[in-house]
Amino acid sequence: MSITKKSVLLIFLVLFVDQASKIYVKLNFELGEHVDVFSWFKIYFIENNGMAFGMELIGKLFLTLFRIIAVTALAYYIHILIKKEVKNGYILTISLVLAGAAGNIIDSLFYGIIFSTSDYMGHVASIFPPGGGYSSLFYGKVVDMLYFPIIKNGVGETLFFSPIFNVADAAISVAVGLILIFYRKELNESLESKKEIKDESAE
Repeated sequence: MSITKKSVLLIFLVLFVDQASKIYVKLNFELGEHVDVFSWFKIYFIENNGMAFGMELIGKLFLTLFRIIAVTALAYYIHILIKKEVKNGYILTISLVLAGAAGNIIDSLFYGIIFSTSDYMGHVASIFPPGGGYSSLFYGKVVDMLYFPIIKNGVGETLFFSPIFNVADAAISVAVGLILIFYRKELNESLESKKEIKDESAE
């Protein structure tokens, strides 16, 4: 199987798992509901307007547009890496980043128009509600559900790991970790080649 097919397959696999888990939780959990899988792992349904792990730093519309631009740039970057025959592992790692970013873009773009509101009052969302969704295009909320309260203090407060995230966030985080550990050379070389191109065009 060619690296192009492997990259596309990995992206679609991550997107499928990410969206399947989000849709299941959205349609079966009320906001804030949680299920204990293990003492250190819970399915805990929350939504957020921001970036990975629930951080909210900038406007929603700007964030969604930025994600779309970033995914487009990543797709082009992967195309360049494949043409240059860079290590397959690095290409697949960047594909993980693209898949994670795309997964959260889908929530932001479409969830507001295809789902009804989830709340803390016992209402579970429905899909394609007769009265329309809870928001408009570009203003959907990102669904998070993976919670690992591994270390707690005496009163039950989570000391580590408190963020609640999703499969898309996990894909990005794993990819960044792999790059830092195994592919710093490839990243530096690609950045250097970009710098050289810019310097040549400036002359």
